[in-house]
This record gives sequence, structure tokens and C-alpha cells, in this order.
Amino acid sequence: MRDSRFKDKYKSESIRLKHYNYSTNGWYFVTICTYQKLCFLGDAIANQIQLTAIGKIAEEFWLNIPIHFKYTYLDAYVIMPNHIHGIIIIARPKCRNVACNVSTTTTPLTNERKTADDNHNISQAMSEISPKAGSLSVIMRSYKSAVNRWCHINGYESFAWQPRFYDHVIRNSIALERIRKYIINNPAKWENECKNPENLWM
Repeated sequence: MRDSRFKDKYKSESIRLKHYNYSTNGWYFVTICTYQKLCFLGDAIANQIQLTAIGKIAEEFWLNIPIHFKYTYLDAYVIMPNHIHGIIIIARPKCRNVACNVSTTTTPLTNERKTADDNHNISQAMSEISPKAGSLSVIMRSYKSAVNRWCHINGYESFAWQPRFYDHVIRNSIALERIRKYIINNPAKWENECKNPENLWM
């Protein structure tokens, strides 16, 4: 059965909260899709995602977001064949008690997966295009641009992202745990999404 917990919540950028400051301390669930939802990032085999070269770079650059954006942290994430789900945390020291009221004792998940080849100069790619402002939009725009640039330099000129990303402000610990489970279980749902593209609700 189709999981309806997030049905229709990410179909339009209009779900972005009006007058909300997305540089505010908080926990944010974000989703980025490839152009026309083409499977540039990997293949699903036996409920496991086998990443392509682009998918490995997308993961490597994702894991390096905190290096390039101060007071930005990562929680659960998954690289799917044609989209990425992840939780971004903004926690500047002047307000450790983050705005979404998720307890500051909540520990971000760690991910032990190894990144791609160290031969790729991630720092240079990210630093060249990373503005200093730490809003969610700037972080996502910088990340997408870094991956896009790497692809075009390395012969993957056909790769592109959809122009927008989708976000949800996580307001409490219950919502955080629900979204974490959704992200972790996403590969197991891929077969249904593949058979019915509308199941990828963006």
C-alpha cells in the first residue's frame, strides 16, 4: 500500500512557509529531484541502491555540506535513483535551542558509508560556488550547483536537477522520528515508485 504520510505535501514550491526565515535555527526535511526524474543517481537492486558515478559524487558532496556552511549539520539522508531525501540542521550558537523545538539532546544520525574516490577535489568545487549566507535555499542551491558543475566537467553533460527543491520544517521530535523512518525505508518503496511515477509525490 502506498505510504500517504507525505502525500501532496511536496508537489509545489508554494508549500514553503510564507514569511518564514529559512536561515532560522531548525531541522529541515528536504528533497531534491533530478530533471524529469531521470535515474541519473543509481539503480535499485534487491531494495538496495547501487550508486552511479554521479550518485557517488552526489553523496560525497552532500556529506561535505557542513564543511562549507558553518553551523550546518546533517541527519538521516538517502540517495535514490532520481531524488535525494535528507535532513539539514541549522544550529547557530546564539540559539542552541533550535526553533523547531526538537530537543537539543537529540543526536543527528551518523552514516558510515564510505564516500567516493578522494581524487575528486570536493573542497574546491564547493568553495568556488558557496555564498557565505547560511540559509536553507543558499545551501541547497550551492549543493546542486556543485554536483551539476562536476558532472559537466567530467563528461556527464546531460545531467541536470529540477529547478526547485522541496522542504518541510520539522517541528518536534515525533515528526523527526517519523521522517527519519521514511528516509531510511525509502529504498524499499522504490519498486512501487518505479511502477507508478506518481508515487514519487513531488
